[in-house]
Parts: sequence; C-alpha cells; structure tokens
Amino acid sequence: MMRYLCLVHAEPATMAALSPEEGVRLTDESLNYDAELVTSGHMIAAEALEPPESAVTIRVRHGKVSSTDGPFAETKEHLAGFILIEARDFNDAIRVATAIPMARFGSIEVRPIRPLEHGGSAAR
Repeated sequence: MMRYLCLVHAEPATMAALSPEEGVRLTDESLNYDAELVTSGHMIAAEALEPPESAVTIRVRHGKVSSTDGPFAETKEHLAGFILIEARDFNDAIRVATAIPMARFGSIEVRPIRPLEHGGSAAR
C-alpha cells in the first residue's frame, strides 16, 4: 500500500452560499465518508482547517524570518482540509478522492507521499 494526501480546496464564496441546512448535510456526508474510509482501511488521518484568515505563512531567506498573515498565494480557492489515505496505487487513490463530498464544491488534489530518508535529498 502507498500513502496519498488528498488536499481539499474550497472557494469561500461557494461555501458561504450554502444554506445552514446544506452546510450541515455536507459536514454529515464528509464525516460519514471518513467513517467509510476507516472501515475500508484507506483512512490514515483527516482534518478540516480553519479559514485562510487564521493562517500565517513563514519564510526564511538568507537567515531572515518573515511572516505574512493569511495563505501563501492569492487564489479563489483555499486549502480547507486534508485526508491522508493508503491506497493500492494512484488509480485507487483517485477513486477514493472522487467520492470525497467536498469535490462537488471545490477540488481535491491527490498527491503521492514521498518518504524521506536520512542522508537523502529533501527536495527534488
């Protein structure tokens, strides 16, 4: 089994347009799908994130630290959460990600986990 990170991206305006009932239904669907992933053995971890306004982006350049309030890029969508899964292969990971309820309102980025080893390169 390989590990994959499913990054859940959402557009704030789309999410804000949901009625309270739709928001509750989406949350319930998401939690139910998480439970299905636990049962199927795919789930490693899943969490929702606070809005981008709560973020701080840190950069270290030439020994100097800078911090910026908010997300690192100006985009319509923001990172709303993640699901770390195990899957047989990339196609299985895509199948799992396709059923994530938030895919109907935003996007799901599926990215393989690259194991790091001591003495190896951290960046490619």
